[in-house]
Amino acid sequence: MFTSLKRINPGGKGIIRRLLFPVVAVLLLAPWPVAYAYDDGLGGGSPVAVAVAGPAAAPHWTARGMAIGGVEPGDLFYVDASAAPADITVTLHLTNADELASFYRYLHLQVGIYAAGDDGWVPADGAGGGPVPETYLTLRNGAVSFSLPGYASYRLAITGGCYYCFRSGAEDGNFSPKFYLTVE
Repeated sequence: MFTSLKRINPGGKGIIRRLLFPVVAVLLLAPWPVAYAYDDGLGGGSPVAVAVAGPAAAPHWTARGMAIGGVEPGDLFYVDASAAPADITVTLHLTNADELASFYRYLHLQVGIYAAGDDGWVPADGAGGGPVPETYLTLRNGAVSFSLPGYASYRLAITGGCYYCFRSGAEDGNFSPKFYLTVE
């Protein structure tokens, strides 16, 4: 390589020095892939708090190979947006749908949202004022979102559902979904 540079420029080292600086500068100043964080716009002291429901309150069912059954209701998350003046968007994610797809032919989980009221937990109204529509979290859709008004506390729950488990052999017999909640 240096012989070809010397033919073009007998002092070949000058070209290398002239090319080396711009190449190093481009490498140092070029934008490399970086991790980005998403700001929910609520500021550092977010007025929204999320708590996970305890294992005793969680929905449950007994799944075995070649079993069809129903899901017993249970709570997943509690969202306190009583200090949030703006509407919030709550998204419930099923994070291990790919793993569950090898054990379930179908898994339909009905998601219910309840607001804290004077008479306990009552079905929540959406941000538009109407009731939150009946919504199912499945292996196919993987996530469901709801727009809810601020200044309220909410309970996200699985209110029912059904499944068909066609295979057995999960490690530790665990066919359970894993959930993740985001609030914006």
